[in-house]
Amino acid sequence: MKTFNVPIIYRSPLISAIKQKRKQQDRMKKDFSPTLLDFGPLRILLARHFGFCYGVENAIEIAFRTVEENEGRRIFLLSEMIHNPQVNADLLSRGVRFLMDTSGKQLIPWEDLRPDDIVIIPAFGTTLEIESRLQSMGITPLQYNTTCPFVERVWNKAEQIGAKEYTVIVHGKPKHEETRATFSHSRSHTPTVVVKDMEQTHRLAAYIRGEAPAEGFYEEFKGQYSEGFDVNKHLERVGVVNQTTMLASETQAIADYVKQAIQEKYALAEDRISERFADTRDTLCYATNDNQTAVTGMLESAADLAIVVGGYNSSNTSHLVELCEEKLPTYFISSGEKLISRNELFHYDFHHSQELHSLSFLPEKEPVTLLLTSGASCPDAIVEAVIRKLLSFYGLEEKVEEAAASFAD
Repeated sequence: MKTFNVPIIYRSPLISAIKQKRKQQDRMKKDFSPTLLDFGPLRILLARHFGFCYGVENAIEIAFRTVEENEGRRIFLLSEMIHNPQVNADLLSRGVRFLMDTSGKQLIPWEDLRPDDIVIIPAFGTTLEIESRLQSMGITPLQYNTTCPFVERVWNKAEQIGAKEYTVIVHGKPKHEETRATFSHSRSHTPTVVVKDMEQTHRLAAYIRGEAPAEGFYEEFKGQYSEGFDVNKHLERVGVVNQTTMLASETQAIADYVKQAIQEKYALAEDRISERFADTRDTLCYATNDNQTAVTGMLESAADLAIVVGGYNSSNTSHLVELCEEKLPTYFISSGEKLISRNELFHYDFHHSQELHSLSFLPEKEPVTLLLTSGASCPDAIVEAVIRKLLSFYGLEEKVEEAAASFAD
């Protein structure tokens, strides 16, 4: 796989050594067991896969190169390039400005842009409407495009099944930049509706089966269906794609449930299901799959708690938190700065969108066994900083270099 020129500030000697050693030992990526970092009173089990993915590294390389090569020009990002506060802050410090926030709210009026301005498309991609708007201003919309190739793959899949007259059901967070972009691209080819979770899928299935009055659909799914959507016609042939960072098990369950509803509605035998349900297979990206599978493998080990590191608005990171929460106490932090002491930390409750202040998160025993992973937009340097901060509570900061050397051997 291609390697990218990512700023050294995001790299970690320790994490790089661990990842390289594991890659040498398991080139086919069949071993999802964690890596043990045994520091005596603190044992850290590090997930097999975590951190920057292909799409994130690609986006970072393009964005930073664009800044370096265009000194003196005004450079804008449509919104956050990735969902990591440190990376976005670094871009802002280099003079890049955001046109919108992550929800799509305008921060800088379109009218302020000039034809010679640079506008970078973030890794999530953007809508066809925004591309057209930039074009009308004399700005080539895709000249500085960091859209993840795995996001574009979903767009291509939606176009392919749309050409066969299937309606596209997108499993994603309706307000997320990626889902907004996927919805825009998909609806340009075929009727499209977004479902955010299994609960909404149950409701959609009721309309598929004809168990709910059709007029209720338009209020229940307001803002989540394409213009001209006919609930009596456009749910007869469907296929499911997803936001690339969703929980794999949930997407599979949603696809299975929709498939079952179609099969029951039209009394289809197994060999005829494809007449009304498109086999899209999984449209999650490889990193989402690997990171989630690695967490599942990590959770097979006995531990006292888990820490997940990443941006608080990161979808893929929140799903890693969900997986860990099923098994043991889990703390979602954005950086090592959130770890105040052995008895105190700040962490994020993404279920209620609030940061919490907790005490006594590390058990009063030795050794403490802790599971650690991070989201696909989190720099390895931040994970190392978390490890260093944890070790400082035991007076063992110097052990980081020793650990890095042991994996580099």
